[in-house]
Amino acid sequence: MDQTPAPIFRRQRPLIPSSSAIPSSSPAFGTPVYPLKDFAINAPKAAILPIILPPATLRPLAFRTFTKKHSLTLASSALQELAAFIGRHCGSGWREDGLAERVLEEIARSWKNRNGGVIVEGKSKELQEIIKTLEGNMSGGKITGPGRGLPRGDSMLDIKDGDVMNTRLGIRPAILTREDSNASFGMSGLGVQEEPEDEEKHSDPRAWLKIVDAYEQPRLIYNVDKKHFERDTSAPSLLPPASHKTTVFRNRYNVIHQRLLRNEAFQTSAVSYSRKRNLQRSLSSTQSLKLTPISNLLGRHGSNHTLLGQLVILPMGDLAVSDLTGTIALDLTQAVAIPSDSAWFCPGMIVLVDGVYEEEDESVGKGLSGSSGVGGTLGGRFQGFYIGQPPCEKRKETLGISAADSAQDQTIGGGFGWIDFLGVGSERAVGSKMRRLENRFAPSQEDDAPSRNRIVILGELNLDQPRTIQALRKILTLYAAEPEGSTPLTFVLTGNFTQQAVMARGGSGGSIEYKEYFDALASTLGDFPTLLQSSTFVFVPGDNDGWVSAFTAGASVPLPRKPVPDMFTSRIRRAFANANAEAGGKSDGAAIWTSNPGRLTLFGPNHELVLFRDDLSARLCRTSVRLKHAATDPEPSEEAPAQQPNNPEEPTASEPMDIDAGADTDADADAPETATATSSTTLPQDLHTAHKLVKTILDQGYLAPFRQAIRPVHWDYSTALHLYPLPTAMVIVDTTAPPFCVTYEGCHVMNPGSVLVPGRKGVGRWVEYEVGGTGKLKECAF
Repeated sequence: MDQTPAPIFRRQRPLIPSSSAIPSSSPAFGTPVYPLKDFAINAPKAAILPIILPPATLRPLAFRTFTKKHSLTLASSALQELAAFIGRHCGSGWREDGLAERVLEEIARSWKNRNGGVIVEGKSKELQEIIKTLEGNMSGGKITGPGRGLPRGDSMLDIKDGDVMNTRLGIRPAILTREDSNASFGMSGLGVQEEPEDEEKHSDPRAWLKIVDAYEQPRLIYNVDKKHFERDTSAPSLLPPASHKTTVFRNRYNVIHQRLLRNEAFQTSAVSYSRKRNLQRSLSSTQSLKLTPISNLLGRHGSNHTLLGQLVILPMGDLAVSDLTGTIALDLTQAVAIPSDSAWFCPGMIVLVDGVYEEEDESVGKGLSGSSGVGGTLGGRFQGFYIGQPPCEKRKETLGISAADSAQDQTIGGGFGWIDFLGVGSERAVGSKMRRLENRFAPSQEDDAPSRNRIVILGELNLDQPRTIQALRKILTLYAAEPEGSTPLTFVLTGNFTQQAVMARGGSGGSIEYKEYFDALASTLGDFPTLLQSSTFVFVPGDNDGWVSAFTAGASVPLPRKPVPDMFTSRIRRAFANANAEAGGKSDGAAIWTSNPGRLTLFGPNHELVLFRDDLSARLCRTSVRLKHAATDPEPSEEAPAQQPNNPEEPTASEPMDIDAGADTDADADAPETATATSSTTLPQDLHTAHKLVKTILDQGYLAPFRQAIRPVHWDYSTALHLYPLPTAMVIVDTTAPPFCVTYEGCHVMNPGSVLVPGRKGVGRWVEYEVGGTGKLKECAF
């Protein structure tokens, strides 16, 4: 029989611990005299009573937070939205308790994280989303939730204090510095929020190397109203609607137009003046150039104007110039290029034309469109006398950098320093920190010893030629024999990897033969495990490479083009895996197949290298407009700008181009010489061609300044072809142009040509580029 007492008769456990066995004020309920120490009792806070807060009362505080602290302009509509929000959620304690200041600080930081622009509009989608997110996390005038609706990188952080998670506004954790809190328009993906603790792991500069594919690059559109770049949030497509073709031209025009208006020659000033030698016309000391929209030419017969527009071809075959307001027929029979013969002018380029408008009763343009005015083709024609490229802008001016290169903190308030153009961090956000890391892990070497901070650039590598493999083996042997620790950071190998479009030639093996070529390349690379372990190999495809060449048969393919498929390069990746395995996991060499064009960045935005494979020179020669040559050149120094110093009073004149010392391997690469002092094997005509090619592409700020029928472009990915801001260096692998190394407006441009030197048996050629310095043409015999 069970002797267990009933539950009601069992001895009950005390309600309080024995250490708290104190007399109770209410024995019937076991209530202790004093509160228990193990529990914290929080008295409920009084609810916030909404008030009507006039916008004028909030304006001083909002001005101090948005304008003075974050360099943002607050519109009146946005001020009304903020006043209504703060009055509703912060109540009468908005000023005394500092509630409004914290909320405004949080909204300002969230706005900059969302890349909202310089002007804060009340009806903008970004501001409405920020207010809606904060509204769901407001309690007692403070933000109590973690702000899950805000994008990654917003300023609301959970700070752990014991077992309590407390969200603080306007206060960052102690581990973050003020510099990191300004990372608003896109923090770097390189993980630079904190200094690396393990120096052995991050001491190699290759840890800060990143390859940016054209299809992964941020798509930025210039907003004319806000004078700011905005991220295109729409989903890109290879088959977009026809309206996106207009967006490509509009974005190109707006970027060049805003760049041109900041030029000194197009700014009215009572102090400074410009003689405008490049336009060959006399101006008064207080006069500056002024651009005229094409639609404003109506009714102004015989007047002189300067137009900025795109060269187009009308359906009847006549040449015309077009901008965002209209199109007019263009007569260039008497036009002279300024400077003379310094660049190519092809349909599809955006150019500056100076001339006279002439009205006609019957005009080609009017007969085609049937109307004239804004948005159509104007009657009459524009007689152009001078034509020139829109002058490009240096990278420092675009990003607002004014200090010397050696200084760590270079940024100022101007330019687009807050914009993250490549997804590696903006100049204002991570620039100074990356410069400190570069000085720490990649210091410059003054001696003649091989440097680690080198990039070896191999030109066109035709794998279907046996001599190409021999030249490649010889080049890799030279670098494998260098001392340990001085191996170049990167080897860049560019296509076309076959002379012909093998995949489009029936009966020649097709894709099987194409894969065998890469297997032979993998066998060659496998003989140099030390290079595979310590370097990054980047492969850039050409027009003859798969898959796109299967239906283009070597013709111009749409840009940007995707890398070579993995099924053809599997053995090359296996060769890198085997080399890393031999090192016992202590190395991380990699083979990266990128798009064409592709970009290589080192230490975030500090170094940007554009990799582009295209025969630009031949295409420019075929499609360029023939112009009249000046009978007498009053200033012959502009024929060879590399021989004369730059005149700072003329911003539109070409900056002198520094030419590499030649292809002699024994020449000193640290002292580049002018065009007249280069190697004797380099002809002046080759240098002139290099000048024209570099100036044309960089002034256009676009890698494919041609008509769509000549060089197709994927409309939704056209922003990957923009050269704005100018990169620190650019590689143009053009086999139709002479090899060169040229510096123009602070951008170092290199063309290695083909690995096999034409006309010279058993000679290989490549370019060795010192990061942050200049490149050097090198040759070897095999």
